[in-house]
Amino acid sequence: MSGIIGHTTYALLALKAAKARKLPVAGVIERHLSSYLAGAYLGCDVQTMPAAICTDTGQGVGHGPSPIEKSPLTGGEVRPFHLKFDNEEIAPREIFETFYGRAHLILGWKKEEDAALKIPLSSLFDYAADVAGDSIEIFGPGERPLAYTMGWLTHVAGDGLIKSVLDGINLQLLDGKYTAKNRPIQDLISYNDIGIGEMGLNWPALLDDLATSPVEPVQLHYMRCASRQGKLGAHFEEGWKPEHESLVRVVLAENRRYQRVRNPRLIKQLSVKTDATGGLMCDPELSKITGGMTYPEMQEAAERANFRHALWQMGEIIADFFERVTNREEKLQALPSSDSPSWEELTKRWAR
Repeated sequence: MSGIIGHTTYALLALKAAKARKLPVAGVIERHLSSYLAGAYLGCDVQTMPAAICTDTGQGVGHGPSPIEKSPLTGGEVRPFHLKFDNEEIAPREIFETFYGRAHLILGWKKEEDAALKIPLSSLFDYAADVAGDSIEIFGPGERPLAYTMGWLTHVAGDGLIKSVLDGINLQLLDGKYTAKNRPIQDLISYNDIGIGEMGLNWPALLDDLATSPVEPVQLHYMRCASRQGKLGAHFEEGWKPEHESLVRVVLAENRRYQRVRNPRLIKQLSVKTDATGGLMCDPELSKITGGMTYPEMQEAAERANFRHALWQMGEIIADFFERVTNREEKLQALPSSDSPSWEELTKRWAR
């Protein structure tokens, strides 16, 4: 599970863990939750654009570089999607191969000439701390860039953990940790049982707020697609490509435009319904991916795999990331406490 439902879930759990530890960044994140959640998904997955165009409706379908043969809207034919930029048409595959590694740092570098730019795990916390410090020093004084940066860090950590680049998550569902058959189970349980049932999430509102949050220039900074500057530029001198900036801005705008299209489709696909017997049933296509499992069977599989424990591990480990980054950056340590006086306390002081 590493799509928008997964990464939003990871980020929300990491926030809960950060609040429990009283980390200074927790207050910033709470005040700018939409930007934090935007960073947690769109801050990394720059391939969020159509894979193709449905010829019957003219609407974008699919996701990024993943091939698609038929329109999921009508079952009809599709034609390739290309991003228009500066009198060029760029395929999603090219966007993916050029920029995915730049956003994910520790994985996803597709081009051989860029392989040396991959950030080793030993340097990850230093890199993230430099970005966090720069988000305050260069992109502040508002807090939104920092919230976005912390969201981006949840994605880097979450992908590293679920894709086994980083150690720490124990999860074996149907056929491993990160597989096509597992993802419908992970997404459905996270959306319905955990997100709505246990956490009381309003998914339509969260996803809409996320997709309508503005592009943050700090993203071009941590992707090294802008002029080299700040602590990050001083400590990580290689790989800066300011000539990419204009294209990346177009990509990030397209990410948000298309995510607003995807949101209602995802909500419809992931919402479970009640059948004639009162039991829960899920989208038939998602059931097909798992080999024909019913929703109750998916719930049982998640229980056997201790899926909730894996999510708890994810929240704890990402909070560890927050803490290690905070310990490296004085500006994070100096953030004001979020323990402001309650209304009851102010009433005692002032209502006299």
